[in-house]
Amino acid sequence: MTVDEAARVPVVIVGAGPVGVTAALLLARRGIRSVVLERHRDIYPLPRAVANDDEIHRILQAAGVGEEFTAISRPANGLRLLDARHRVMAEFRRSQHGHHGYPQSSMFDQPELERVLRDALAKRTECELRGGVEVTGVGPDTAGPVRVTYRDDTGDHELWAEAVLGCDGAGSLTREAIGGVWEDLHFEERWTVIDAETTGPVRCWEGVDQVCDPERPGTFMRVNESRYRWEFRLRDGQETVRELVAPWLPPSYDGDFEVVRETQYTFRARVADRWRSGRVFLLGDAAHLTPPFVGQGLCSGLRDAHNLTWKLARVLRQGADERLLDTYERERRPHARHVVRLAVIMGWAMTGGQDGAAAIRRRVLSAACRIPGLTERAGRDLSPPLTAGPLVRRGIRRSLAGTMCPQPWVHVDGRPTRLDELLGDSFTILTTADPSPSLIALAQGLGIQTVSVADVGDDGTLSAWLRAGRADSVLLRPDRVVQDVVPVGGRDFTDTAAWARLLHTTRSPQPSPRTAEQSLLRSAPQ
Repeated sequence: MTVDEAARVPVVIVGAGPVGVTAALLLARRGIRSVVLERHRDIYPLPRAVANDDEIHRILQAAGVGEEFTAISRPANGLRLLDARHRVMAEFRRSQHGHHGYPQSSMFDQPELERVLRDALAKRTECELRGGVEVTGVGPDTAGPVRVTYRDDTGDHELWAEAVLGCDGAGSLTREAIGGVWEDLHFEERWTVIDAETTGPVRCWEGVDQVCDPERPGTFMRVNESRYRWEFRLRDGQETVRELVAPWLPPSYDGDFEVVRETQYTFRARVADRWRSGRVFLLGDAAHLTPPFVGQGLCSGLRDAHNLTWKLARVLRQGADERLLDTYERERRPHARHVVRLAVIMGWAMTGGQDGAAAIRRRVLSAACRIPGLTERAGRDLSPPLTAGPLVRRGIRRSLAGTMCPQPWVHVDGRPTRLDELLGDSFTILTTADPSPSLIALAQGLGIQTVSVADVGDDGTLSAWLRAGRADSVLLRPDRVVQDVVPVGGRDFTDTAAWARLLHTTRSPQPSPRTAEQSLLRSAPQ
């Protein structure tokens, strides 16, 4: 079939929510054009997601909106667990200076985040947003371009894309198109969500409060100067908004209190059984749904975009091997499933029913949270290391593998900058002061940059991190995940030929096959 060149596009993104637009910006950074198709003509104006962590702030930095997000967000203290009388059972404190260079927890208004992302999108010539359209079909999956059909006010249209990213939410047409079905992780509850504006003296601690009350479990947080969010599990009988929020306001308060939104949600825990078919991928709520108890719903979707886009750009622009795309689901699905299950466990522990077992769970939780150091460790485990695979060389002496390196401020020619801005989009060998000749030869042979910790002028963060991980050198992927480690006293990365063959095998068949020493990092930046 002959395809009109005007209808060809490298990437079509279905859905212009935060995940879809972030994916488009990350692709644009790597020179990949995309068309984003969105059914709404403008940003949905009501609040939804309200929290993220420092890893997500770092991803927004990579998308080019890190400082803009700082301007619209507010650092938060973390999470408190309260009993039915609102007495503190445990605190999960979050630092103002996290591993990734930003506050560990931040509050924000989703429409403001979406406006920041849309403004950035409008400045990128590589991106085109088409609003007010209904996507009617994706596929079928063939060896050639993927056909995407959509309808707007002028009629029916089609695009032919080298890849399609389904960022189209829980009711994803893209998931249906690839034959994906939900794996149910067995959590379903009806909750009411209330967003309100008030200048009144609302009682809060500048973090998230989770009320572990078998009669009325709830969640509360301050979003910005005058915006607040309450969530309550539904029960029989009607209660007014003022009755529900009364514990947080003075008994006789009759001042301003505007309900911005009151709606009901069914919180579910699900993960799609497949995230890819050929060049069609699922991201965000199209791939996973989580209860909100650890604040990781939107975070997981942005991690999807960060993981996939650099790999897709390598394949589309630099001729990388198609097998690189296999690592997207292999890495992200177990990670997302872990986060969803953690939310389920937290949900059942804090709000899991009104029976005797629920009361016992809450007493055990309260006692466990008094164990020294437990709450600090629990906070660190929200985003676990990626599991072992072709791009993550885990092992007994490789505790850093699969984690993201820290992002301190560094100095280049006397100017302060964040580490990721220095490293750019390249694979990087981050090493101690004296890289071995073999590491230098490896870097030169594969086109990988080498950066000495002694030369970056940080505050000692990178050296301390390497020492704690008993590492002399690490290989960082473009998403700053540690791929491989040279342990202290080691001479080289282990089994370099194995991952070099993966990273340097081109599509098959080829008229002139490249050797294993050439490759998937083809044309990597010097």
